[in-house]
Amino acid sequence: MSAVAAGARKVLPYVGIAAVVLYCLAPFYWMIVSAFRRPQDQFDNSIVPVRWSLENFAAVFGGGNGFGRALVNSFVVAGITTVLTLVVGVFTAYALARLTFPFKNAVLGIIIGTTMFPGISQLIPLLELFTDIGWINTYQAMILPSLGFALPLTVWLLTAFFRQLPFELEQAAMVDGCTRGQAFRKVVVPLAAPGVFTTAILTFIAAWNEFIIALSVVNKKEMQTATVAISKFTGVSGFDQPFGTQMAAGVIVTVPLVVVVLIFQRRIVAGLTAGGVK
Repeated sequence: MSAVAAGARKVLPYVGIAAVVLYCLAPFYWMIVSAFRRPQDQFDNSIVPVRWSLENFAAVFGGGNGFGRALVNSFVVAGITTVLTLVVGVFTAYALARLTFPFKNAVLGIIIGTTMFPGISQLIPLLELFTDIGWINTYQAMILPSLGFALPLTVWLLTAFFRQLPFELEQAAMVDGCTRGQAFRKVVVPLAAPGVFTTAILTFIAAWNEFIIALSVVNKKEMQTATVAISKFTGVSGFDQPFGTQMAAGVIVTVPLVVVVLIFQRRIVAGLTAGGVK
């Protein structure tokens, strides 16, 4: 093999990685650049803004957009959804991983099979149900559907994770005097922390970015989430498209999630790959 071919084989993987990274980050970079342009420069196609400005960020929280309240609503919905998903998912996954009962694999298959139904197909029944019971414009109308979408994947991931944990660890704890519940709380849960943490991050991100359900079951401005609020931004005249303001709001909504993933990326990877035996 020639030296040129050998050098090409070493370089090509890095070129491929760089191309993928560029492809993934280019839209995010353009969003950030557009957010820092002046409103009158929004259709300027320069790679770097001619003049940097914070006017779009100021407009996000001004003009009666109610974006601050929308952020709070998103945090409440995503936070409660994540907590409920973990509480229900951890116990369900542990039961499926440890207990023996008829049709256990079929139950697990049905649980993961529910994720294959498109969310839009459930929208009309949910809207009719929530209208009948008076849940329109409430947090629970946004939380329960998000819980239904997130829980099957949580159960699937945690069941596979719990199955990797040796049952002998719990038996040893019970030999030392722990009850089954204490062994679960003091031994299994700490060992499963990487998987639980990973599931929590994925669930929070999915609930934070949810749009269709929140748009359909909420029509009061003070109850809408951040994603819905961004879609309803209007310009100065009320009819023009505020691209800069939407880009700035997108940065505000996206950056915290990116920062969290970057900070905890090692634990996320560990949760997806680690077992109970180190």
